[in-house]
Amino acid sequence: MDGESEMRGYSYGWLTALFFVVSIVGHWTLGWFAFAEEEVAHGETAHLAPYLVQMGRDTLENWQSEFLQLIWQVIGLAYFLYLGSPASKENSERAEEKLDAILKLVAADQAEQVIAGIDKRFMRK
Repeated sequence: MDGESEMRGYSYGWLTALFFVVSIVGHWTLGWFAFAEEEVAHGETAHLAPYLVQMGRDTLENWQSEFLQLIWQVIGLAYFLYLGSPASKENSERAEEKLDAILKLVAADQAEQVIAGIDKRFMRK
């Protein structure tokens, strides 16, 4: 897979990673300003160690309630339903296998090359 098609093939993942990085950096940056302002309001100096503990706790609380639940649902469904379950096999896969077999019978010398080209074009393998 060349660089451009790899980027396009994984664009949803790259976009999700970008959203994650921007949101986590924004969350921790704005959290620092809020923490520092609260410390100043109490007449204290803001220190990094208590901030890291507080933000780490808050982040993990959010991940437990939102991200881990959602990630488990998405990955669990993708794995168990689409990848691992015999019930998830589509009828089109059976038809595709039949067409591959017919192509191999009709054009035995070119079949593998044609199938590989089609698979590459549709990012099947």
